Amino acid sequence: MENQTTLYTLVLSGLSDIPSLQFPLFLVFLLVYLMTLTGNLLIVLLICTDSHLQTPMYFFIGTLACLDMGYSSVTTPQMLFDLYTQKRLLSVEACITQIYFFLFFICSNVFLLAVMSYDRYVAICHPLHYTQIMHWENCVLLVLIVLSFSMLYPLVHVLLLLKLTFCSFKPIQSFFCDLPQLLLVSCSDTFINVLLILILGIFLPGVAFTLTFSPYIIILNTIMKMQSKAMRSKAFSTCSSHLTVVFIFYGTSFFSYFHPNAKDNSTVDKVASVIYTVLTPLVNPLIYSLRNKIMKISLKRALCDLKILGEGIIFQ
Repeated sequence: MENQTTLYTLVLSGLSDIPSLQFPLFLVFLLVYLMTLTGNLLIVLLICTDSHLQTPMYFFIGTLACLDMGYSSVTTPQMLFDLYTQKRLLSVEACITQIYFFLFFICSNVFLLAVMSYDRYVAICHPLHYTQIMHWENCVLLVLIVLSFSMLYPLVHVLLLLKLTFCSFKPIQSFFCDLPQLLLVSCSDTFINVLLILILGIFLPGVAFTLTFSPYIIILNTIMKMQSKAMRSKAFSTCSSHLTVVFIFYGTSFFSYFHPNAKDNSTVDKVASVIYTVLTPLVNPLIYSLRNKIMKISLKRALCDLKILGEGIIFQ
């Protein structure tokens, strides 16, 4: 009966084994999660309601905000539940489902950032043709291509995972179902799974990295040729927020999976995973709201409208 249970139920190591830390960590990450949802939802609402923000650049920013909400929601609610109940149990089906959506949102984020690089390239290097190239049909088509590919990519891993059996009592050394860690608790031959992770884990990020950063070589060259300092400053400002998000996303993800102690159950590993999965979606809306003048103006305008509306309701 015990062996049968371990075939269908997996154990997560969680963030901490110290009981006194469970509830404080629950409160901290609940606050972070609520701030993440609020910040990203606010960006989406501003873009949908403010006509000044209804441009291709902000359409992509709004899409990224939606993806960040989904990305955070794949791992954080499970982590909060485990911190609150201290059970840390997850069925194999739920674990594989979590892996699918986790890979979907990672893939979507990576390639959407590449699309946003292309958008900045067209805006700075071909400004006269920007409206023709980045019209709404093309923008929607690019996002649909990214989402369609991102839906298909995790299926390859999921189909192989469904063929595995899990009978090890060893916990998954993470607070969520991470694909490499899940394979470590399988009783089946995982050679094909590991090989696929290595091949796709090098090829896809390599393609996305190239597509994201290669336009900036041309962008930088174009900016340096501009005669006006004001134009150069404006061009740099339109790219700075996107580049900051890109560096944070790639930096935290590479550190999480490729630092020397990646296979050890250490505090460093868990901190890296928290930054990668929980804090990054929180940082993105802060970057786009604090470093973007048009976004800040739109936010102030929305707050003023809410204040006027509130005063009107009170006086009525």
